[in-house]
Amino acid sequence: MTTSTLHNKAVEHRVINKLFRRLIVFLFILFVFSFLDRINIGFAGLTMGKDLGLTSTMFGLAATLFYVTYVLCGIPSNIMLAKVGARRWIAGIMVVWGIASTCTMFATSPETLYVLRMLVGIAEAGFLPGILVYLTWWFPAYHRARANALFMIAMPVTMMLGSILSGYILAMDGLWNLKGWQWLFLLEGLPSVVLGVVTWFYLNDTPDQATWLDDGEKVALKTMTAR
Repeated sequence: MTTSTLHNKAVEHRVINKLFRRLIVFLFILFVFSFLDRINIGFAGLTMGKDLGLTSTMFGLAATLFYVTYVLCGIPSNIMLAKVGARRWIAGIMVVWGIASTCTMFATSPETLYVLRMLVGIAEAGFLPGILVYLTWWFPAYHRARANALFMIAMPVTMMLGSILSGYILAMDGLWNLKGWQWLFLLEGLPSVVLGVVTWFYLNDTPDQATWLDDGEKVALKTMTAR
């Protein structure tokens, strides 16, 4: 193996490590809150149903409407991502679903809940497929499976830790005259809004725009992704 080959391998290794540290860790955090805002209604339903006068059928409809809009809007959302860029689109939909999820704390009727859950579904529809497309712009094919796997681990992690976190938040019932389920939507929805703003400044659409990669690293990454 020549000195040049060894140098190229070292650069490639450095670039891939940078991608995992810079992108996967951050995207993992985003997915945690995306999934948390998707499932928190199940935890909130333990008490909010009685406060809003929801029957089990109404509550089931609220959950179903989320998935209806989620399924219908996935492809259109990815089309928009391709047109406006991943950074802008991911940041925008995070802010929208974060606001909608947070505003669920103010729901006073089944109809209000239906509308808000549909908004969350519309906004969240583009996140998972959008990120999977985004990763193809950064990771060579032979590193993509590991990148996708580490990103997707956020789902079981959130399922495991989300129930514990939600339990503690629901125990805040009565604090500042807010119900436990209201605290749940507030404290699990607002972080998505904040992270959406952070995403706007943190992510880059393509490696060419990444100031945290030097010119040699950009060339190496372009060579790897072209293989």
